[in-house]
Amino acid sequence: METGTVFPQLPESEAKRAPEGDGGNGSVDGDALSRNPYAGLVSHLRASWLSGKTRPMEYRVAQLEALGRFLDDKKQQIMDATASDLGKAPFETELSEILMCKNELHETLSNLSRWMKDEKVDRILAVQLDSAFIRKDPYGVVLIIAPWNYPIHLFLVPLIGAIAAGNCAIIKPSEVSKKTERLVAEALPSYLDKDCFAVVTGGVQETTRLLENKFDYIFFTGSPPVGRIVMTAAAKHLTPVTLELGGKNPCYVSDTCDVTNVARRVAWGRFFNAGQTCIAPDYLLCTLEMQEKLLPALQKAINDFYGPNPRESPDFGRIVSDKQFQRVQRLLGSGRVAVGGQTDEAERYIAPTVLVDVQPSDPVMQEEIFGPILPIIIITSVDEAIDFINSRERPLAVYAFSSDDKVVNRVLERTSSGGFCGNDTMMHVTLPSLPFGGIGNSGLGTHHGKFSFDTFSHPRGCLKRGMGQEPLNAPRYPPYSQRKFGIIQAALKMARVSDCTLL
Repeated sequence: METGTVFPQLPESEAKRAPEGDGGNGSVDGDALSRNPYAGLVSHLRASWLSGKTRPMEYRVAQLEALGRFLDDKKQQIMDATASDLGKAPFETELSEILMCKNELHETLSNLSRWMKDEKVDRILAVQLDSAFIRKDPYGVVLIIAPWNYPIHLFLVPLIGAIAAGNCAIIKPSEVSKKTERLVAEALPSYLDKDCFAVVTGGVQETTRLLENKFDYIFFTGSPPVGRIVMTAAAKHLTPVTLELGGKNPCYVSDTCDVTNVARRVAWGRFFNAGQTCIAPDYLLCTLEMQEKLLPALQKAINDFYGPNPRESPDFGRIVSDKQFQRVQRLLGSGRVAVGGQTDEAERYIAPTVLVDVQPSDPVMQEEIFGPILPIIIITSVDEAIDFINSRERPLAVYAFSSDDKVVNRVLERTSSGGFCGNDTMMHVTLPSLPFGGIGNSGLGTHHGKFSFDTFSHPRGCLKRGMGQEPLNAPRYPPYSQRKFGIIQAALKMARVSDCTLL
């Protein structure tokens, strides 16, 4: 695969003016423009941002609407590319890569003017005559590094927030999903302002060089190990980051539930996109009695969804690469295969699989599976399930199934995770009104809807005072006295507001 960049050619005069050695703002030591292939691009985008071009609401709306046209015009190419890269079914592509992105766009366009407004704040007595507010400032030039499993959605949704907040952006799609990377690199720049937005392609070497530059914000989606690398690179420039990572998302199933419904909802969440979803249920926690009920129900759900031979189903995907196939295939050696287990390396096919007799120390329980395998861990009670969950890294999502709402609430209240969904899987991420993000090992920061806008906005505290009324300021000036302090204390003091009410 060819690597490189897609970005505007700098006019000769501007290229000569581009600041050397800082990627636009103190980013790389030495003669960066000659050593770092991306310093000129970063400088060009920063100059565009400093011109104020991206700040007007009309500009932001025009760029967001252009993203909508990209999705409409390139819908078939997106489906073809994701089918080639991941064997993704058209239904799954239209749902996860197009419809959900359009929902984010519509939510943002419908509310942008309100989100952009200055937020008035309470004032103390000393500034009652003045204006105090929070201005939602864009950060500047942001970097969005996207993964391969949802190669359109996971760059486009953060990009919507970055544009809405008034930033310039460099988008780095994954080189693993090759056809989609090529589509994004070749098609997207023609829809956006080339002075403010660019696509950079390539692998580890190119991304490493890209990260040497100073960005004003970095948004990364991927694995925790790579997230640490990105965060280390960002720390050199004190650049804030959002890390959307992953983890092993537990799914507790109580003894009191509709087994058929549980099986269908779990199977859908686990095997959607051939299990290559960061918020998929990674393993089940249930009693031995519930396992015996779930196994035939899961087998039936898989058969209903994909037929007796999922390999022939047009609705079941494939593993993205040979490397990932071999990794996931090795995990089949944990426990015992109760459902599925068939593989075809030539097609990168792994059947929807359920594993039993799995021990917490088995390889399948040591890493995020990211494939169509569902291990079952036996526990004896909801409290044991909660203890098991809490003994591990905090996941991106926790799932709990029970006909008793008290049980679902117990799991919610006593665990910690990026998100939570009761009596279903993955559906919480379809709501732009909910924040999406991890905690601890599963990530840092949130996005979706207004949370994306807030992520890419700096809340700038502002106070504007009048030039007159100077005698009101006299008590704060030296020479100090106790009398002056009494006046200042009365003017600046905030009293605690009691939440008690008299009946």
